[in-house]
Amino acid sequence: MSDSFASSRENGAHALLSWFVGQYEGTARTWFEPGDPVDTAAVKGGLRLILGGRFLLHEYNSTFEGKPIEGLAITGYYLGDGHWQTAWIDSFHNGTRIMLSEGAPGGDPLKPDVRGAYPADVGPDWGWRTTMERPDPTRLVISHFNITPDGQEVKAVEFDYRKVGG
Repeated sequence: MSDSFASSRENGAHALLSWFVGQYEGTARTWFEPGDPVDTAAVKGGLRLILGGRFLLHEYNSTFEGKPIEGLAITGYYLGDGHWQTAWIDSFHNGTRIMLSEGAPGGDPLKPDVRGAYPADVGPDWGWRTTMERPDPTRLVISHFNITPDGQEVKAVEFDYRKVGG
């Protein structure tokens, strides 16, 4: 294990990933445009470290308009140039594609923030931004934002989680 990885596990990005580990329940909200969400549903998720603490695996289940949704994301912090990375798949948004997202080099190791893109039905690709925040010791909020081709950012999905169990 490199010294920088050991240091990151102590008080950097990889320590933050360790904090996220646990079982969660909460509320999933989905927006298609600004204003009130078009759907609010229960969400359950499990987050665990993989590959010796190098990455965080997030598996979740929810519904949209009563239909089941499941998803999985792998999140890590690349120590090389200091940026967050995520690979995300799910049964609602991504179909059969993997969304790869990255943060800016030199990004804050304690604030996961990544951007990806997806093809629009017509016209240029749209952006997708994902953030992870811990507002208090029992909560995890994962927010996703649509980014229009002209750069406008609008909240699209939010998981507001609370840790359950020990």
